[in-house]
Amino acid sequence: MSSQPSLEKISLNQITTEHWSLEEAVEGCLRQDVPWISVWRHKIHDLGLSKSRKLINDAGLKVSSVCRGGMFPAPTPEERKERMEDNKRAIEEAAELNTDVLVLVCGPAPDRDIDSARKWVEEGIEELIPYAGQHGVKLGIEPLHPMYAADRSVISTLGQANSINEKLKSDQVGVVVDVFHVWWDPQLYHEIARAGRNILGFHVSDWIVPVPDIFKGRGMMGDGVIEIRRMRKAVEEAGYHGPIEVEIINEAIWNQPGDETLKQMKDRFIEHV
Repeated sequence: MSSQPSLEKISLNQITTEHWSLEEAVEGCLRQDVPWISVWRHKIHDLGLSKSRKLINDAGLKVSSVCRGGMFPAPTPEERKERMEDNKRAIEEAAELNTDVLVLVCGPAPDRDIDSARKWVEEGIEELIPYAGQHGVKLGIEPLHPMYAADRSVISTLGQANSINEKLKSDQVGVVVDVFHVWWDPQLYHEIARAGRNILGFHVSDWIVPVPDIFKGRGMMGDGVIEIRRMRKAVEEAGYHGPIEVEIINEAIWNQPGDETLKQMKDRFIEHV
């Protein structure tokens, strides 16, 4: 296990350069020798799926994941069914772009009933397993920081994600470890070891003090308090050796030139990841 990862593993999670189109992001990765990209669905839809696939393939980039599926809870059965159909489209898009990971942001409770919401998440993932298997796509449950429980995900800890994974007992399901969301958890390293080879992705950024914005508040690696390298070594010890996505949602970083962001993220990746 190396003290620092190779830049061959670095992936631009597209939200880090949110103001770039998919074409601009691909061109930026080529200019800056970033070999992987994680594609967001709204960027795919802007360009079209077949054009997105051709663009990425022609550039020789590898797709680390598609973001996102999930959002399973809804107040009516009809709406929950619509969410499932959208998840199936997301699986198809991931398969078309030659990635085997669809990241799941599981969704909030629609009516204050958090227990039911968590049940719908589990049932939704279970229902998707056969379709994901047919397309060669794995479903990565990404726990989000508890501050997002009300509007983005009722799955707030790696332990919850692991428990769903263990209950479903499927090779098509795993977990995604994002340092921003899980760094605070006193059970973190136990849960990383518990996840083992079911870890499907590792995302890096940093937790700035004070957080400038609840949603657009992530920092560049090294600008905050997260023990990123310790966590990276832990996921490697657990068995994950795939790409490492730099996923930073921050207005100030969005507003700087994209090439500057990519250069900075490569430097910080070597220094802090």
